[in-house]
Amino acid sequence: TGMKILENLWQVGGAEYTTVEDAAVYLVRFGEKAVLIDAGCGNAQEAMFENIAEVLPPEVEIEYLLLTHCHYDHTGGAEAVRNRYGCRIVAHELDAAYLESGDSTVTAANWYGARMTPLKIDHKIKEKGETFQVGRVKLTAYHCPGHSPGSLVYFTHIDSNRVLFGQDVHGPLEASFLSNRENYIRSLKFMMGLNADVLCEGHFGIYRGKEKVSQFIQSYL
Repeated sequence: TGMKILENLWQVGGAEYTTVEDAAVYLVRFGEKAVLIDAGCGNAQEAMFENIAEVLPPEVEIEYLLLTHCHYDHTGGAEAVRNRYGCRIVAHELDAAYLESGDSTVTAANWYGARMTPLKIDHKIKEKGETFQVGRVKLTAYHCPGHSPGSLVYFTHIDSNRVLFGQDVHGPLEASFLSNRENYIRSLKFMMGLNADVLCEGHFGIYRGKEKVSQFIQSYL
């Protein structure tokens, strides 16, 4: 089963919930619509689909699969998610290039002994970011390069909480990922400025309270 983080926010994938090589997968419900953030590597799809079914009524439509960046532990399962829910896959154009060409080096698929099957991106975010209307709620994607050229964070309000989905805040910086240290430092400072109450990270779990969120991001500066 998944884990409830806040009202209408759950973790439905990741090491304890699906398989050890999956990065975290988050599900957010906004009334009659929902979004998934990242898709894991695709080795434990049924477990993830069951976790989603346990918390999301079938009439609620998953409108978007929002990818934080191109790496395989976040994107390998994307095609199966789109096939299952009919959602649109969103990524930044700079990382979309490596997903669409099936580049197993830049997407790190080869780290997992896998190949990146070319993945069509339905909606490409350009430049600095974009705001989406999901149901009655706004959710904003911000371009935060560094770990990868097209890394994104997603930011929204859930009740009175400022919630930041910042997947690979911790890096790593790696030449084969086309990482960039200056961009990474700039992105960390930008994330701190978002003043989030809750950070949902890709590999290190959930941080609650502005102070804990700030400490975690600061530790990588």
